[in-house]
Amino acid sequence: MTTPNLRKSPAKFSIPHLTYRVWTVWRRNADVFIKTIKVNFMPSLLEPILYLVAFGFGLGGFVQNINGQPYINFLAPALVAIAVMNGSFFECTYASFVRMYFQKTFDAIVATPVSVEEVVAGELLWGATRSTINVTIVLAVIAAFGLISSPLFLLVPLIAFFGGLMFAAIAMCFTALAPNIDFFNYPAFLFVTPMLFLSGTFFPLTALPTAVQALAMTVLPLTHVVNLCRGTVVSTVEPILGLSTEMLLLVSLVWLIAVTAFFFILAINLMKKRLIA
Repeated sequence: MTTPNLRKSPAKFSIPHLTYRVWTVWRRNADVFIKTIKVNFMPSLLEPILYLVAFGFGLGGFVQNINGQPYINFLAPALVAIAVMNGSFFECTYASFVRMYFQKTFDAIVATPVSVEEVVAGELLWGATRSTINVTIVLAVIAAFGLISSPLFLLVPLIAFFGGLMFAAIAMCFTALAPNIDFFNYPAFLFVTPMLFLSGTFFPLTALPTAVQALAMTVLPLTHVVNLCRGTVVSTVEPILGLSTEMLLLVSLVWLIAVTAFFFILAINLMKKRLIA
């Protein structure tokens, strides 16, 4: 399988040079999203309701309080974090690959003054936007269930955007390496699925050995998004590795910023190398 040959800038590793044209790529994807809003809206609405009913009320009736709160209150912020991950990760793997290879959208855009770097950056920003849209819907659902107890929940869309940008950049790195669309089964089952269960989502990380907690804090991005969402939605964060709430939130915030910046630059360079090679 070959990939488009887009000779727009030198394929060497460098800090991306971006202009306002990035937003034209973002706007193109937004226009397509709006045209298919009914298909995109319903899954984001129904999924958190299903989780809250099945796990929050169903399983939650058999689970003791966690950190002094009912299980459903522990679960709700995690659903927000999961929406951050899913919204951008799958947008910048499957959807970006389809636009790049099958639809030849990247070819068409690069025929304009938009550069390869700007195309990829626009894709990443759109992935972050998809996360923010999904999270806004999930946030409305958990608010309707009365599961928000902190005024800091207003910061959640901001967390969603930057968390979504991080997952979008990580996803785009996989897209840059994917020989075909079936390749995404590997990151989906070997990267996303472990995070879904081992990032403090459905049960406290403090229930696991210290070594596993340290591993989750080091290499599982969803852990930090869960911490930030939990801290802003219900003001209660489990004391992972014995850290206080303030220190844990600070560590997660710094980790999120650093990793996002690293993978944003890496993703653009990997995609540039693939598209220009």
